[in-house]
Amino acid sequence: MRGNRGTELPEDFWIPVALDTNNITALSPFLVPQDHLGSTAVFYAMAAFMLFVFVVGTGINVLTIACTMQYKKLRSHLNYILVNLAMANLLVSGVGSFTAFCSFSVKYFIFGPTGCKIEGFLATLGGMVSLWSLAVVAFERWLVICKPLGNFVFKPDHAIACCAVTWVFALIASVPPLVGWSRYIPEGLQCSCGPDWYTTNNKYNNESYVMFLFGFCFSVPFATIVFCYAQLLITLKMAAKAQAESESTQKAEREVTRMVVVMVMGFLVCWMPYASFALWVVNNRGQPFDLRLATIPSCLSKASTVYNPVIYILLNKQFRSCMLAMLGMGGGEEESSTSSSVTEVSKVGPA
Repeated sequence: MRGNRGTELPEDFWIPVALDTNNITALSPFLVPQDHLGSTAVFYAMAAFMLFVFVVGTGINVLTIACTMQYKKLRSHLNYILVNLAMANLLVSGVGSFTAFCSFSVKYFIFGPTGCKIEGFLATLGGMVSLWSLAVVAFERWLVICKPLGNFVFKPDHAIACCAVTWVFALIASVPPLVGWSRYIPEGLQCSCGPDWYTTNNKYNNESYVMFLFGFCFSVPFATIVFCYAQLLITLKMAAKAQAESESTQKAEREVTRMVVVMVMGFLVCWMPYASFALWVVNNRGQPFDLRLATIPSCLSKASTVYNPVIYILLNKQFRSCMLAMLGMGGGEEESSTSSSVTEVSKVGPA
């Protein structure tokens, strides 16, 4: 990688590999196909993947919102955050995945510099809301099951406030590149946009922004998820020990333990590659890397619009039965056995 191409630093993009030209503007990802970065097969494969994420991600999240609107029993305030997650996923799939599909199909970012800023901002906003929503899901379950505040009752107003917090935190993370702290530019194979991980020692102060994202938008939510689910598992194990003869209690403990492992792994699959790659680039300026590999973190975060709903919604028996009923494939009256068992178990938890 060339750390410095003379004094030229384009305002709207940066291709972080050595190119056989002194006129980088002539290879702008807004103007010409980026064949110098990868084969046509790679671009078309990425386009197909983004199309899949767009179609499936949009479909499953629209269905989640529609089911919640149609079935009253899903409109519990404990499900508000799942609807919030679906809305965030829609933003990512409808904007980020769709624009990436269109751009990979022609091998350059066809929406121009302004479109790049808009796509980068909206995709980052949706991604951050989704990320914080996962932390809020863990926090709410900790409040309801572990009862750290004693007789505190989690009410609809509290659920709405938690949803609002995710958007506030997401705006705190996604607005700075619009106002000069970092910037939104094409990333990876230059067909989708995100914060500038690549350039350094310039007016954008990218290094401090990357460290801010790693601390505030990865470490804090991840620590929240690990702490809350660890406390939840401890509470359930204590309850299971106290109700050793109850098969439903033992089943609930096993199911929740599996779900916790899946949820934590889902979070790490989505965000660990992005966080690790950004930190590596910041701390290894001048080291070459394969832009095809640099595209993977962005793809995994966009793919979360598919696998997060599977983890948090389709594995919820109540949501799943309502979805099947809406699609004419089953009844809508099945309740979530895991949820009811956990509620039963929680009665012997901390008062």
